[in-house]
Amino acid sequence: MRVRQNSLGLALLALLLPAAQAADTAELQALRQQMEQLKRSYEALEKRLQQAEATSQQAQQVSQQAADASQQALDAARQPAPSNPENAFNPGLSLILGGTYGQLKRDPAIPPTGFAMNPNPGHTAGFSLGESELGISANIDPQFRGVATMALAAAGGVTVENAYIQNSSLGNGVNLKFGRFFSGLGYLNEVHAHAWDFVDQPLVYANLWNNQMGEDGVQLKWLAPTEMFVELGGELGRGRTFPGTDRQNRNGAGAGTVFVHIGDDIGVEHSWRAGLSLHDTKQVNAASTGVPDLLGTVGGVSNSFNGDSRTVGADLVWKYSPNGNIAERYLKVQAEYFRRTLSGQLTYNTAGAGVTDSYRNTQSGWYAQGVYQFMPHWRAGLRYDQLDPGVAQIGALNVGNVIGNYGYLPRRTSVMLDYSPSEFSRLRLQLARHQSRQGLPDNQLFIQYIMSLGAHGAHQY
Repeated sequence: MRVRQNSLGLALLALLLPAAQAADTAELQALRQQMEQLKRSYEALEKRLQQAEATSQQAQQVSQQAADASQQALDAARQPAPSNPENAFNPGLSLILGGTYGQLKRDPAIPPTGFAMNPNPGHTAGFSLGESELGISANIDPQFRGVATMALAAAGGVTVENAYIQNSSLGNGVNLKFGRFFSGLGYLNEVHAHAWDFVDQPLVYANLWNNQMGEDGVQLKWLAPTEMFVELGGELGRGRTFPGTDRQNRNGAGAGTVFVHIGDDIGVEHSWRAGLSLHDTKQVNAASTGVPDLLGTVGGVSNSFNGDSRTVGADLVWKYSPNGNIAERYLKVQAEYFRRTLSGQLTYNTAGAGVTDSYRNTQSGWYAQGVYQFMPHWRAGLRYDQLDPGVAQIGALNVGNVIGNYGYLPRRTSVMLDYSPSEFSRLRLQLARHQSRQGLPDNQLFIQYIMSLGAHGAHQY
């Protein structure tokens, strides 16, 4: 019985062994296939990793090369300029050519009534070259910029109009200027003649500032970090131009100026700017010739003033342009007012009587003007300006010599039309009803051309 059982077991084992061997072979084959797939996936991942590492290395190399190039450029900028190469200095050069034809009825040398002790930069009758202007400007290094402007007078000769260094790298909105420059008081004072909207300056600028008040000194401006434009400024200078007198061989400052400007945009079509100014200086032996102190004085007399001069001013500018497109149409309206007080000693008729006594007077003036560009290249303008000679307080010794109250307000009305074929050229026609001299009205006509050669920086607002 046991033999039969063993024989049966052996028979079953013989039947099952091939099946087990077949199952093992199939499972091994499946495992081999899985291993092959894992191997191929690993090789693909390893290849992608190598590519990523290579790309990263290239990016690091490019980044390093860019950083090295930037550092080299910065180092080169900090190095002093070569002394000889011709291309080491490439400044901006500009030349303004201007000329005027004037037709006048009265002698332009006659001053406005009550302003004979002030400058009188009158016009020239007939053809006149006018003032040409040669400008040069350039960045000196990352810290400083230089500007120089030479005025070529019509009668010959060259005067230095501006020659200053500017430092705008102080940060925090601080800008430093030193040298010779137009003062920052008011609005028009910093505007060069070729950028005026009329042939001439308003009467208040002509008689209180001799057209423009220039200064030898230092100017500091601060632009506030606000959305609204807020600018504060101050100047200390020699006081070399009217109303000051040149301080030759004297230390210190002869004049001081402070000013504030604020402004903003209203949408895209409107913008405005307003300002206040204060100027303080002294006049020392300020001589005035041809002063008609006594009525009927033929040729006038020579007077001399010693004392303080203080001027306060206010200015306002508003601009409008439909859709903000100033190339098509725009309107600019502006007005300024200045009020000056002189207080000191007046010597009457220095070549004769030489009578000295106290003198105090407050003179003022204002203007309002509008300029409208009604189509591309064409503009029209209207200006009205007026002066007030004031009522002087005169010491007892000179009451009979010096006129205290003229009782007349000098005034003028001007209209102009100009055509600008491009930003480099302008032709202008201007008519004026000049009533600044009592009893001597004058109808004036001017034709002017202004041409710009070379690069010229943008003008202020």
